[in-house]
Amino acid sequence: RDTRLRAPLRRGLGKRAFLSFIGHWMTEAAEIDRIVFREVTAGNWLDFESLVECRGGPKACWCMVWRATPEEAKRTDGASRKAAMSKRISAGTTVGLLGYLGEERIAWCSVAPRSTYRRLVADGSPDEGIWSIACFFVVRRLRGQGVARRLIAAAIDFAKSRGALIVEAYPVDPESPSYRFMGFVPTFEAAGFRKVGRAGTRRHVFQMRVA
Repeated sequence: RDTRLRAPLRRGLGKRAFLSFIGHWMTEAAEIDRIVFREVTAGNWLDFESLVECRGGPKACWCMVWRATPEEAKRTDGASRKAAMSKRISAGTTVGLLGYLGEERIAWCSVAPRSTYRRLVADGSPDEGIWSIACFFVVRRLRGQGVARRLIAAAIDFAKSRGALIVEAYPVDPESPSYRFMGFVPTFEAAGFRKVGRAGTRRHVFQMRVA
C-alpha cells in the first residue's frame, strides 16, 4: 500500500494543496506503469554503470558482496569490485535486470542462478533450479512507489523464462539495521513467496516455486 497518501492528512493540507498532491501522485503512479525491464549485458553496460554510480547508488559494492570469490574478496575497494562485475558481464554471466523509464535508468535487481553467488544459505541444499534475488536499488525520487514490487515480478518472469524451478530471496524485517538492500519480508509475502528458513540472524529465506 502506498503510504504517501497519509502524508497530506498528517500535514493538514487544505483542499487545493491536497488536490495538487493527489494529481502529482497520480502522475508518478502512471510513470511507474511505464517502467520496462531489460537484462544487464555487455550491450547495456554503460547504462548499468551510470545507474550504479549515480547519487546514492551501490558504487561501493557493485553487488559483488555475494558474488566475490575468495581471491576477489581480498579487494574491497569500489574499483576492484566494478572490474569484477564487468568481467562477469563481459563473459555473458547473468547478473540481473535494469529498470528503465523511457531512456532513464531508474532501478536494478540482482537476480541470477544461485550457483553464480557464493553461498547465500548454509543448509547444504543443491543450487540446481534455484535462482536468487539478492539486491535492489531504486533511484531516490521513485522510492516508496511500488517499484520494488515491479522488480520482483520482473525477476520472477525473467528467472522462469530461463528455466528456474524456484526463485529464492533473503529479505529482512522492516526494522532491520542491515541487509536492507535485500528487500523486506512484507514485500515478498505480498508477492506470494513463503518463508522456508533463515540465513544468519537477520535474513529470512523465502521461496516461490515457478515451475
